[in-house]
Amino acid sequence: MFRSVISFAVTLFAATSLGAQQPPYKRHVPAALLKQAKVSESAAVQTALHAVHGARIDALELEHEDGHLQYSFDMKTPGRDGIDEVNVDAITGKVIGKAQHESAADERAEAAAEKKAAARKPGGGR
Repeated sequence: MFRSVISFAVTLFAATSLGAQQPPYKRHVPAALLKQAKVSESAAVQTALHAVHGARIDALELEHEDGHLQYSFDMKTPGRDGIDEVNVDAITGKVIGKAQHESAADERAEAAAEKKAAARKPGGGR
């Protein structure tokens, strides 16, 4: 009986953990980069969720940036404008730097700059 209670408690805890409450999110995870990662996406998700209290993941990208293979998370916090960006090293599993907050205006400016840069690439960014 005691084991049943412990087993039920562990199952209940796992079902109500942060990861179980995370809704689906946009993701760009190239298979070639995923093969290089030593940290799983699910472990990186848990790290990112713990980095910004109360936030939910909106988007994830696995990328090489600033010499790191990293999971880059865009996170939204209910009642707060904009996003928090959290980068998790895909080799060590540690947060790179600090979470950076971008207001809605910052997000629009970044999207416009990315669109402009893509248009300058051969093929018009397609």
